[in-house]
Amino acid sequence: MDRTTRRAAIALSATLALAAPLAVAGSAHAADDRSPRPAVTAADAPLSELVADAAREAKADGAQNRALAQGPGTPADDALSAALDDLVADGAIAVTARVETASGSWSDAAGTREREGRAPARARDRFWVASNTKPMVATLVMQEVEKGTWTLDTPVEDVLPGVMPAGVTIEQLLSHRSGAPTATDWIVGSRMTDPTSLDEYFEVMGQEVTPADHIEALQSAPWVHEPGTDFSYSNAGYVVLGLMLEEVTGRSVENLLEHRVFAPAGMRQSAYPDDPGVRGPFLHESAYTGPEGAGWYDLDHWDPSLFAAAGAVTSTTEDLADFTEALVTGRLVDAETAEDMLEPRTVDHELFPDYGLGVYRVPDPCVPGGWLYGHDGASLGTLSMTLTSPDGERQLSFGVTGRDYAYPVYTDEPLYDLNSVLVPMLQATC
Repeated sequence: MDRTTRRAAIALSATLALAAPLAVAGSAHAADDRSPRPAVTAADAPLSELVADAAREAKADGAQNRALAQGPGTPADDALSAALDDLVADGAIAVTARVETASGSWSDAAGTREREGRAPARARDRFWVASNTKPMVATLVMQEVEKGTWTLDTPVEDVLPGVMPAGVTIEQLLSHRSGAPTATDWIVGSRMTDPTSLDEYFEVMGQEVTPADHIEALQSAPWVHEPGTDFSYSNAGYVVLGLMLEEVTGRSVENLLEHRVFAPAGMRQSAYPDDPGVRGPFLHESAYTGPEGAGWYDLDHWDPSLFAAAGAVTSTTEDLADFTEALVTGRLVDAETAEDMLEPRTVDHELFPDYGLGVYRVPDPCVPGGWLYGHDGASLGTLSMTLTSPDGERQLSFGVTGRDYAYPVYTDEPLYDLNSVLVPMLQATC
């Protein structure tokens, strides 16, 4: 494969990896001359499946590591911090991580806030959390269900006529069972004149995307399957949920998140920006395209309107942990509603963990037969995750900047191994 062909492969495959799992369901769309797409290989596993693999690995040998969460200053805490340092040494730009248990908490960071900067990353630095936005938006939707505004069976057509096919329901959008295309890849592809150009690909990320653009992409891209018949991850479904919330409340998604999620959960460092650029202590995004690609791209110019309600939130590891705890302990929705959100609608999918309403589950390494609940996020230059035990006693969260687009298109090995941090963090919750 020559350099030009490899650049094209990265540019094309990158359109499959926006604000969500690394191989979104939109990859099943037929290619056309507006938005060309490559075939997805078996190596293109979603971040959520990597998290599930780490949970299974942690569970397999977790018994001998039950002492990892004994409080700050222990050798185990030092080992966790060393794992963060090793991740940066391998190629990540920055990593911030947090573990909370009933006996205490640990948090740390490694690397630098900017790829070529000197300011060190800190444990409370903010970052783009991408699809970790989805459980927050799902929480807003379920609050409306509790109020009686909607039921889970309410058709989208009743709220936003003509946007989606008749019969698509709120529950199907929340659980990714509507068959809707993910659409973000369609938007990017339709705006590129040269699908082989990485420069153009990342340039397009700086363009504003309006609600009308999202709806046009949703209605132009092929649907993956008939509503309710299968699981297919869709950013567009959550963008539509955001538009539905704004329609029935008369308030913006930003306002709703601030007053009905961030404030009651104590998320003081979280936001829902609608413009490019970051301010203050922030982990800046960068994308790695490999030694045979175009090297590194810095991404402060990208516009969060591309993701909107599917993935535009910025947060910290502490705020993410506060959110998941608040969700499962009844501070954001009733306990019965929280249980409904955690209950999987899709089980044993080949790529994704069991998925409920904006939340998925992975095996709990500490509790035989138990589960941890949460979500992951893959923004243009950041990978993140947050998980909680169902009683809200244990949380873990992380954010890693310096996203690797070269593997597996360019290279046989990833730039860094997230499991080297995830596995000991999972074990540390025991």
